[in-house]
Amino acid sequence: MLVAAACGGHRATTAPAPPTVVGVDDYPPVASGAAPGASAAAAEIATALGRGVNFGNMLEAPTEGAWGLTVTDEFIDRAAAAGFTSVRLPVRWSSHALAAAPFTIEPAFLARVESIVDELLAKGLVVVLNVHHYRQLDGDPLDAGEAPVADAVVDVRFLALWEQIAARFQGRGARLVFELYNEPHGRLNGEPWNVLAARALGAVRRTNPGRVVMIGPTSWNAASDLHLLRLPNDANLIGTVHDYAPFGFTHQGAEWVTPTPPVGVTCCSAAQRAEMTAPLDVARAWSVATRYPVFVGEFGAYGKADDASRVTFTRTMRDAMEARGMPWAYWELAAGFGVFDPVQHAFRPGLLDALLGR
Repeated sequence: MLVAAACGGHRATTAPAPPTVVGVDDYPPVASGAAPGASAAAAEIATALGRGVNFGNMLEAPTEGAWGLTVTDEFIDRAAAAGFTSVRLPVRWSSHALAAAPFTIEPAFLARVESIVDELLAKGLVVVLNVHHYRQLDGDPLDAGEAPVADAVVDVRFLALWEQIAARFQGRGARLVFELYNEPHGRLNGEPWNVLAARALGAVRRTNPGRVVMIGPTSWNAASDLHLLRLPNDANLIGTVHDYAPFGFTHQGAEWVTPTPPVGVTCCSAAQRAEMTAPLDVARAWSVATRYPVFVGEFGAYGKADDASRVTFTRTMRDAMEARGMPWAYWELAAGFGVFDPVQHAFRPGLLDALLGR
């Protein structure tokens, strides 16, 4: 059973000591320029990721439940029983930490995330734990319910978050993967992300020297930005991209997009299929050149598309990713893109078959 937010996880019962440093220079970057390619351990984990699902609109909301969903035992049990082999767990840590040094993460929230990770791991799932939606890090407007921090500490606070997360989870096995940041963009585009990611990896390596870590490119994890990504000299890495092409289909009717794409777009024509697979080809070429595997951390079609087109899109993407040897995670379990209907307490059979069927 999940541990309540006020309780500790089954292993650690006290939070790690918060960092005492207050500047980015206290987090030296891992050197880059001679990335060796993936280790056998990273390649093994990439294979084990297999077919995954995102637990979206849960812990990456400003507070759990603010976007309509909380992580439940049912979600964990049903995802595992359906045959998913991994779960990507997006977490908005930035809404649950002190605004000033030492940037301590709320003990209750840390314990809540820990309990979820441990239950997922106990089901035999590979878990991808990330930092998600730190709006100020990208220079974005804040969401409702978020409080700003001083601009001068935004980057070092991100590094301090990773120092604490890594310390808390250092005792977990190899099937827990860290993803440094979801969809870097805006003020992080290009070289700023390369530098910050190398520093964040250094913070992780203080307590997790061999854990597999995911790093994705800028422009919202766009494969087209992979050529800008300068990987640190570390073998225990996996690259990650997102693919929502064709956007006019996958995000039709999405209220958070301005202007909202019109509904009524079907899928999948030859032109649409080419648009869907082009980013995968870019990512595959990058993978071959760098000798690091690539995980497609997000793809999916919003529920305002017609059901038949969503199923066709999903199966086409699955087949294309697997033909290129890429593990993936569908976006997402039980919200607007969801493969699972939380009201009916049942999977949407067409989508589930497109993801996991023969």
